[in-house]
Amino acid sequence: MSAPRTPAPLVLSIQSQVVHGHVGNSAAVFPMQAAGLTVAAVPTTLLSNNPHYPTMRGQVLDAALVEDLLLGLTERGLIEKARFLVTGYLGSAEIGAAVARFVRLAKARNPELVYICDPVMGDIDLGVYVKPGIPELMRSELVPLADLLTPNQFELGLLTDHRTGTAKELSGAFQALCDARPTGANAPTGVIATGCVLADTPQNHLDTVLVQASGLHRCPVPRLPVRPAGTGDLFTALMIGQLATGTPLPAAVAHAVGAMQEVLARTAEAGAEEMVLNGFSATS
Repeated sequence: MSAPRTPAPLVLSIQSQVVHGHVGNSAAVFPMQAAGLTVAAVPTTLLSNNPHYPTMRGQVLDAALVEDLLLGLTERGLIEKARFLVTGYLGSAEIGAAVARFVRLAKARNPELVYICDPVMGDIDLGVYVKPGIPELMRSELVPLADLLTPNQFELGLLTDHRTGTAKELSGAFQALCDARPTGANAPTGVIATGCVLADTPQNHLDTVLVQASGLHRCPVPRLPVRPAGTGDLFTALMIGQLATGTPLPAAVAHAVGAMQEVLARTAEAGAEEMVLNGFSATS
């Protein structure tokens, strides 16, 4: 008789959901499943598409509904079974408060749980695009709980009130996050700053920079002529897929950057508005 199969690692993913396109859980769930993970996906929105189209239907979910879904997840014992918890686009400050309560509960019940916070708030050319109260809640409630953070360059500056234009400034922003932690709280394992253009980033390239207490790991790649929504959500999912196999964080980040570049190259070749995930391989 064969030995019982080890259950697939479980990820709790609290993000937006759309009907058309790939953002939030609609970008993240498939690649994590393709990597062999089980995903419990909790939506914060149910929308027809991302906001970059002329129209958008659907709605940000009521905070009470999101909290009820999180209660159901808790009642099924999924907190204790999970290895990773990821949060992304929150939709409203009220949802953010409910999510923060859940994250605190989850980390108390499962100390081995790795919480990855993607602090979705804005971008350098768009500014802040989330509802009022979310940046403040992100800074005070969710970021201090995170083991890993995956902000873009703009969001890291917004979280820390630090410049982020050089490697030294990124290290300073990371230290600011560490210093803001409550006394006795663990420092984050790392911050992965995506979409960076630093003073010494090669021309027509973008940097993804892993910042840790031990130093920086940089992954510059050529800038491609395409910019679909949801790239940060997909990147975080790809990284989690690698971490779940025991891949060290620097290698997991590098793999995710390479896989993202392949997706963006296919998207550019197709002339598509949304990321092309057809034929996607989580192990490539």
